[in-house]
Amino acid sequence: MSRASDRAYEQIRNMILSGLLEPGAQIGEEHLAEICGVSRTPVRDALRRLEADLFIKKSESQRTFVADWSLEDLEDAFTLRGMLEGHAASRAARRISAKQLNDLRAENEGLRLAIDRTQPDVTAFLEHNRRFHAIIVEAAASEKLESLLSRIVEQPVVWRTAQHYDHENLMRSWREHEELLTAFARRDDVWAASVMTGHIRRAFHSYADAHRGDLVTAIAEAAE
Repeated sequence: MSRASDRAYEQIRNMILSGLLEPGAQIGEEHLAEICGVSRTPVRDALRRLEADLFIKKSESQRTFVADWSLEDLEDAFTLRGMLEGHAASRAARRISAKQLNDLRAENEGLRLAIDRTQPDVTAFLEHNRRFHAIIVEAAASEKLESLLSRIVEQPVVWRTAQHYDHENLMRSWREHEELLTAFARRDDVWAASVMTGHIRRAFHSYADAHRGDLVTAIAEAAE
């Protein structure tokens, strides 16, 4: 892939993750090329990668849309994520280094500070959360596992889920991370896997609740 393709991929992906390109929105190569400052060929390459990563999808008429998963699709993705991250936590508990454990503590402290504000800093929360989970995958030391997780974890739903978290939900994530840290410190792979699986499952229910709430709101607004 060319540098122009990589740049277009990152820009379009970030627009989807940030919500600038909303689920279900149709996107065109020419418009994206203007935004990214590249020709249509790198954009076409970027869109192929984004389709493989499940960020976008094509209709039967070959029009391109930002992926808008059903709740059933999302539950399937969260279930797979729970299985894979649970396995990653189990491996990490047996392999994690002292430095990696300290790095996890630092990221979770940063996460706590992002929450402990008059208005929680969700962007900072997400960044510390991303790095926290990335360190666990790194400690798991499995290239295959890392590759599989990269396909389902960094989806727009992660960003959207956090946007719907209230302060208690954010604090619960921090506390679950703290329990993971204790399990890692004790080298308890069964405990670590159990906490991680429950952590991901709770995230799904938070998203599902928000999804249902958005649907009710949309129906009410349409009836006005």
